[in-house]
Amino acid sequence: MPIARPSRSPDREPEPDGAAEAGARPDAGQDHGPTIARPAPSRQSLRGLDWFIFFLADVQTGFGPFIAVYLTTQKWTQAQIGLVLSIGGIVGLIGQMPGGAIIDAARSERRVAGLAIATIGCCALAYAAWPIFPVVAGAATLHAAASCVLGPAIAAISLGLVGPRGMAERLGRNARFASLGNGVAAAVMGTCGYLLSSRAVFLVTFILAFPTLIALSRIREREIDVARAHGQADHEDKEVARLSNLLGLLRPRALLVFALGVFLLQLANAAMLPLMAGVVTTKSSEWAPMLIAFCIVVPQAIVALTSPSVGAVAQQWGRRPLLMLGFAALATRGALFAVVHDPYVLVAVQIFDGVTAAVFAVMIPLTVADVAFGSGHFNLAQGIVGTASGIGGSLSTVVAGFASDRYGSATAFMGLSGVALTGLLLIALLMPETGQRVRRA
Repeated sequence: MPIARPSRSPDREPEPDGAAEAGARPDAGQDHGPTIARPAPSRQSLRGLDWFIFFLADVQTGFGPFIAVYLTTQKWTQAQIGLVLSIGGIVGLIGQMPGGAIIDAARSERRVAGLAIATIGCCALAYAAWPIFPVVAGAATLHAAASCVLGPAIAAISLGLVGPRGMAERLGRNARFASLGNGVAAAVMGTCGYLLSSRAVFLVTFILAFPTLIALSRIREREIDVARAHGQADHEDKEVARLSNLLGLLRPRALLVFALGVFLLQLANAAMLPLMAGVVTTKSSEWAPMLIAFCIVVPQAIVALTSPSVGAVAQQWGRRPLLMLGFAALATRGALFAVVHDPYVLVAVQIFDGVTAAVFAVMIPLTVADVAFGSGHFNLAQGIVGTASGIGGSLSTVVAGFASDRYGSATAFMGLSGVALTGLLLIALLMPETGQRVRRA
């Protein structure tokens, strides 16, 4: 049941960015009742969400490639490292839909997110303090499980604060701060690992959990509309009634088509950079690490610069044109990787990766919010799409690696480009424009 929101507090300031959704709506607890004003979220809450996403990206960066480096220094075998990483990957895959369902059932997304952050901080401390297999495997499991609720929690808090109309611009801002957090954290943790030890990376991750929790506490609980955060509509209509049950969420064609599109996206994208890194390393192992670093930094910079614009353009052009643009950039990148060999040009090709990343960082949660609007299962819908994404990413490296070994890297890249073109055709021919539904609502 939606809950009534309190009146504007004296210290509340309007948000100048236009990201908030204000206006009047019927009381959520009545079918026919007086309307109440829904005030804009305060600057404090919106800035708190900005910094929460920034520091969360810092925390999550510590569990990236640094795990393999650290465990290698602890005399772990590659088989043991691979097993731990596989455990985390499997838990992360099967936990997508339960994680979304937990957020839909929660009465306080902020508290669930805080518990998940505390869990991840403790996992980082466990990595640093007891690098033995049972402890590390348990920490990897808990980290993956906690991460499954954080993505839906961020999207739910964003939707609960700004509403459907402000969601596009808010998601663009989220992507910008996540990208900045990833870049800063990679630099800080890489420096700590070089100057101190690889163990220091996880101690820094544990310490960063504290500013993350402080930033989360700055988001005012009373300003998060719980019903709206779960994707419930303000007005009941026939379409909402059909979507109000769990099975009804799967009936609209848009969600299934979009989940298939995200599957094809990850199937085409996940293996491209690792495959290119392998090709480059075989040619020159000396400059390969620097080249790969630049190939990571370039897309992050583009995401940070362009993500807010993606949200604004999505409001004007609609969702489908941007989805098609993201797939077109991915297909172009794969085709260029197949024919380009100059290292400087390879870095330039990564501009297309930045375009794809900027588009889908905003468009995946935004399109899910469009499709699930009025169902009350917005976060479960995110879990469905996240599961499709995880399956595609898992298959990508296996299929591309087999194709590269059997037919050569150029053929593998062209095959990945073909998968991206298939996704483009899927969106162009079968995906309806979802933004119109939210504007009508």
